Amino acid sequence: MTASPSPSPNDPRAVGTAIACYTLWGLLPLLFMALAAHGFSAPEILAHRAVWSVFVAGLVLLLAGQWNEAKQALATPRVFGWLALSAAMIAVNWSLYVFATTHHATLEASLGYYINPLLNMAAGALLFREKIDRWSGVAIALAAVGVAVQTVALGHVPIIGLTLAVTFCAYAVIRKRVPASAQTGLFVECLVLMPFGALFLAWLAAHGQATGFSSPAGLAWALVNGPATVIPLVLFAWSARRLPLSTVGFIQFLAPTLQFACGVWAGEPLTPLRIVSFGFIWAGAGVFALGAAQRSRAARRAVALSETV
Repeated sequence: MTASPSPSPNDPRAVGTAIACYTLWGLLPLLFMALAAHGFSAPEILAHRAVWSVFVAGLVLLLAGQWNEAKQALATPRVFGWLALSAAMIAVNWSLYVFATTHHATLEASLGYYINPLLNMAAGALLFREKIDRWSGVAIALAAVGVAVQTVALGHVPIIGLTLAVTFCAYAVIRKRVPASAQTGLFVECLVLMPFGALFLAWLAAHGQATGFSSPAGLAWALVNGPATVIPLVLFAWSARRLPLSTVGFIQFLAPTLQFACGVWAGEPLTPLRIVSFGFIWAGAGVFALGAAQRSRAARRAVALSETV
């Protein structure tokens, strides 16, 4: 097994790759909005993601020389079972996200990805006995207030945002337990989801409702879903191995910020109360980033001190 490179917050290639990753994730709503404008329904978009991602993920696996690892994962019931469960979580997450971005709920979707890292901290404390420091506690409290204000602003609990945050957090917790690389895990997950997507696309085609197979242009739009799904994950896997978690934690807020901008650009209602709710969320994100930076500096000082002893 190849050793991971030493994380460095000053690696410009890794920082640039992480920014590219989260920029692509943040602009993904524009792709789904364009697909919807060309006649794709949310379920058909999801089906195309499931089908075409397998081929792109398989190519990445071959280029990374991890095909044997994938075969081993498929042949190991425990590993395959965990990855099947993570595939179910990501399927729910993808389904809801595609629905949100094609039904004028991108702002609520961005809420979910703002609070996701804060929810990850809470899950780490509950499930892995990770310590929540003062910065983290304040960040979680601010996010909770933001969700409460968002509930008042919407007139109902922000189910979409909370479900996106919970399912992605559950996905992260499951993947933390699986002894498989990011590329292998993604390939197996896509392989699990592909039959469902293929069957649904076959049903649509049989009933003359498959937009992706109705014309060369429709097929081209459908095929974009493969690289649009896999490429950001590959960029994330490469950069995350080369950057401290605090740096990744700061950059990751770029994605929901761009999602928020996409929602505003699409004309979704942004009431004063809703702005207040996002203000609390942004404050929580800022405190999270400051706390992560402080922990990183403390860790570097501790390493430097140990080296001088």
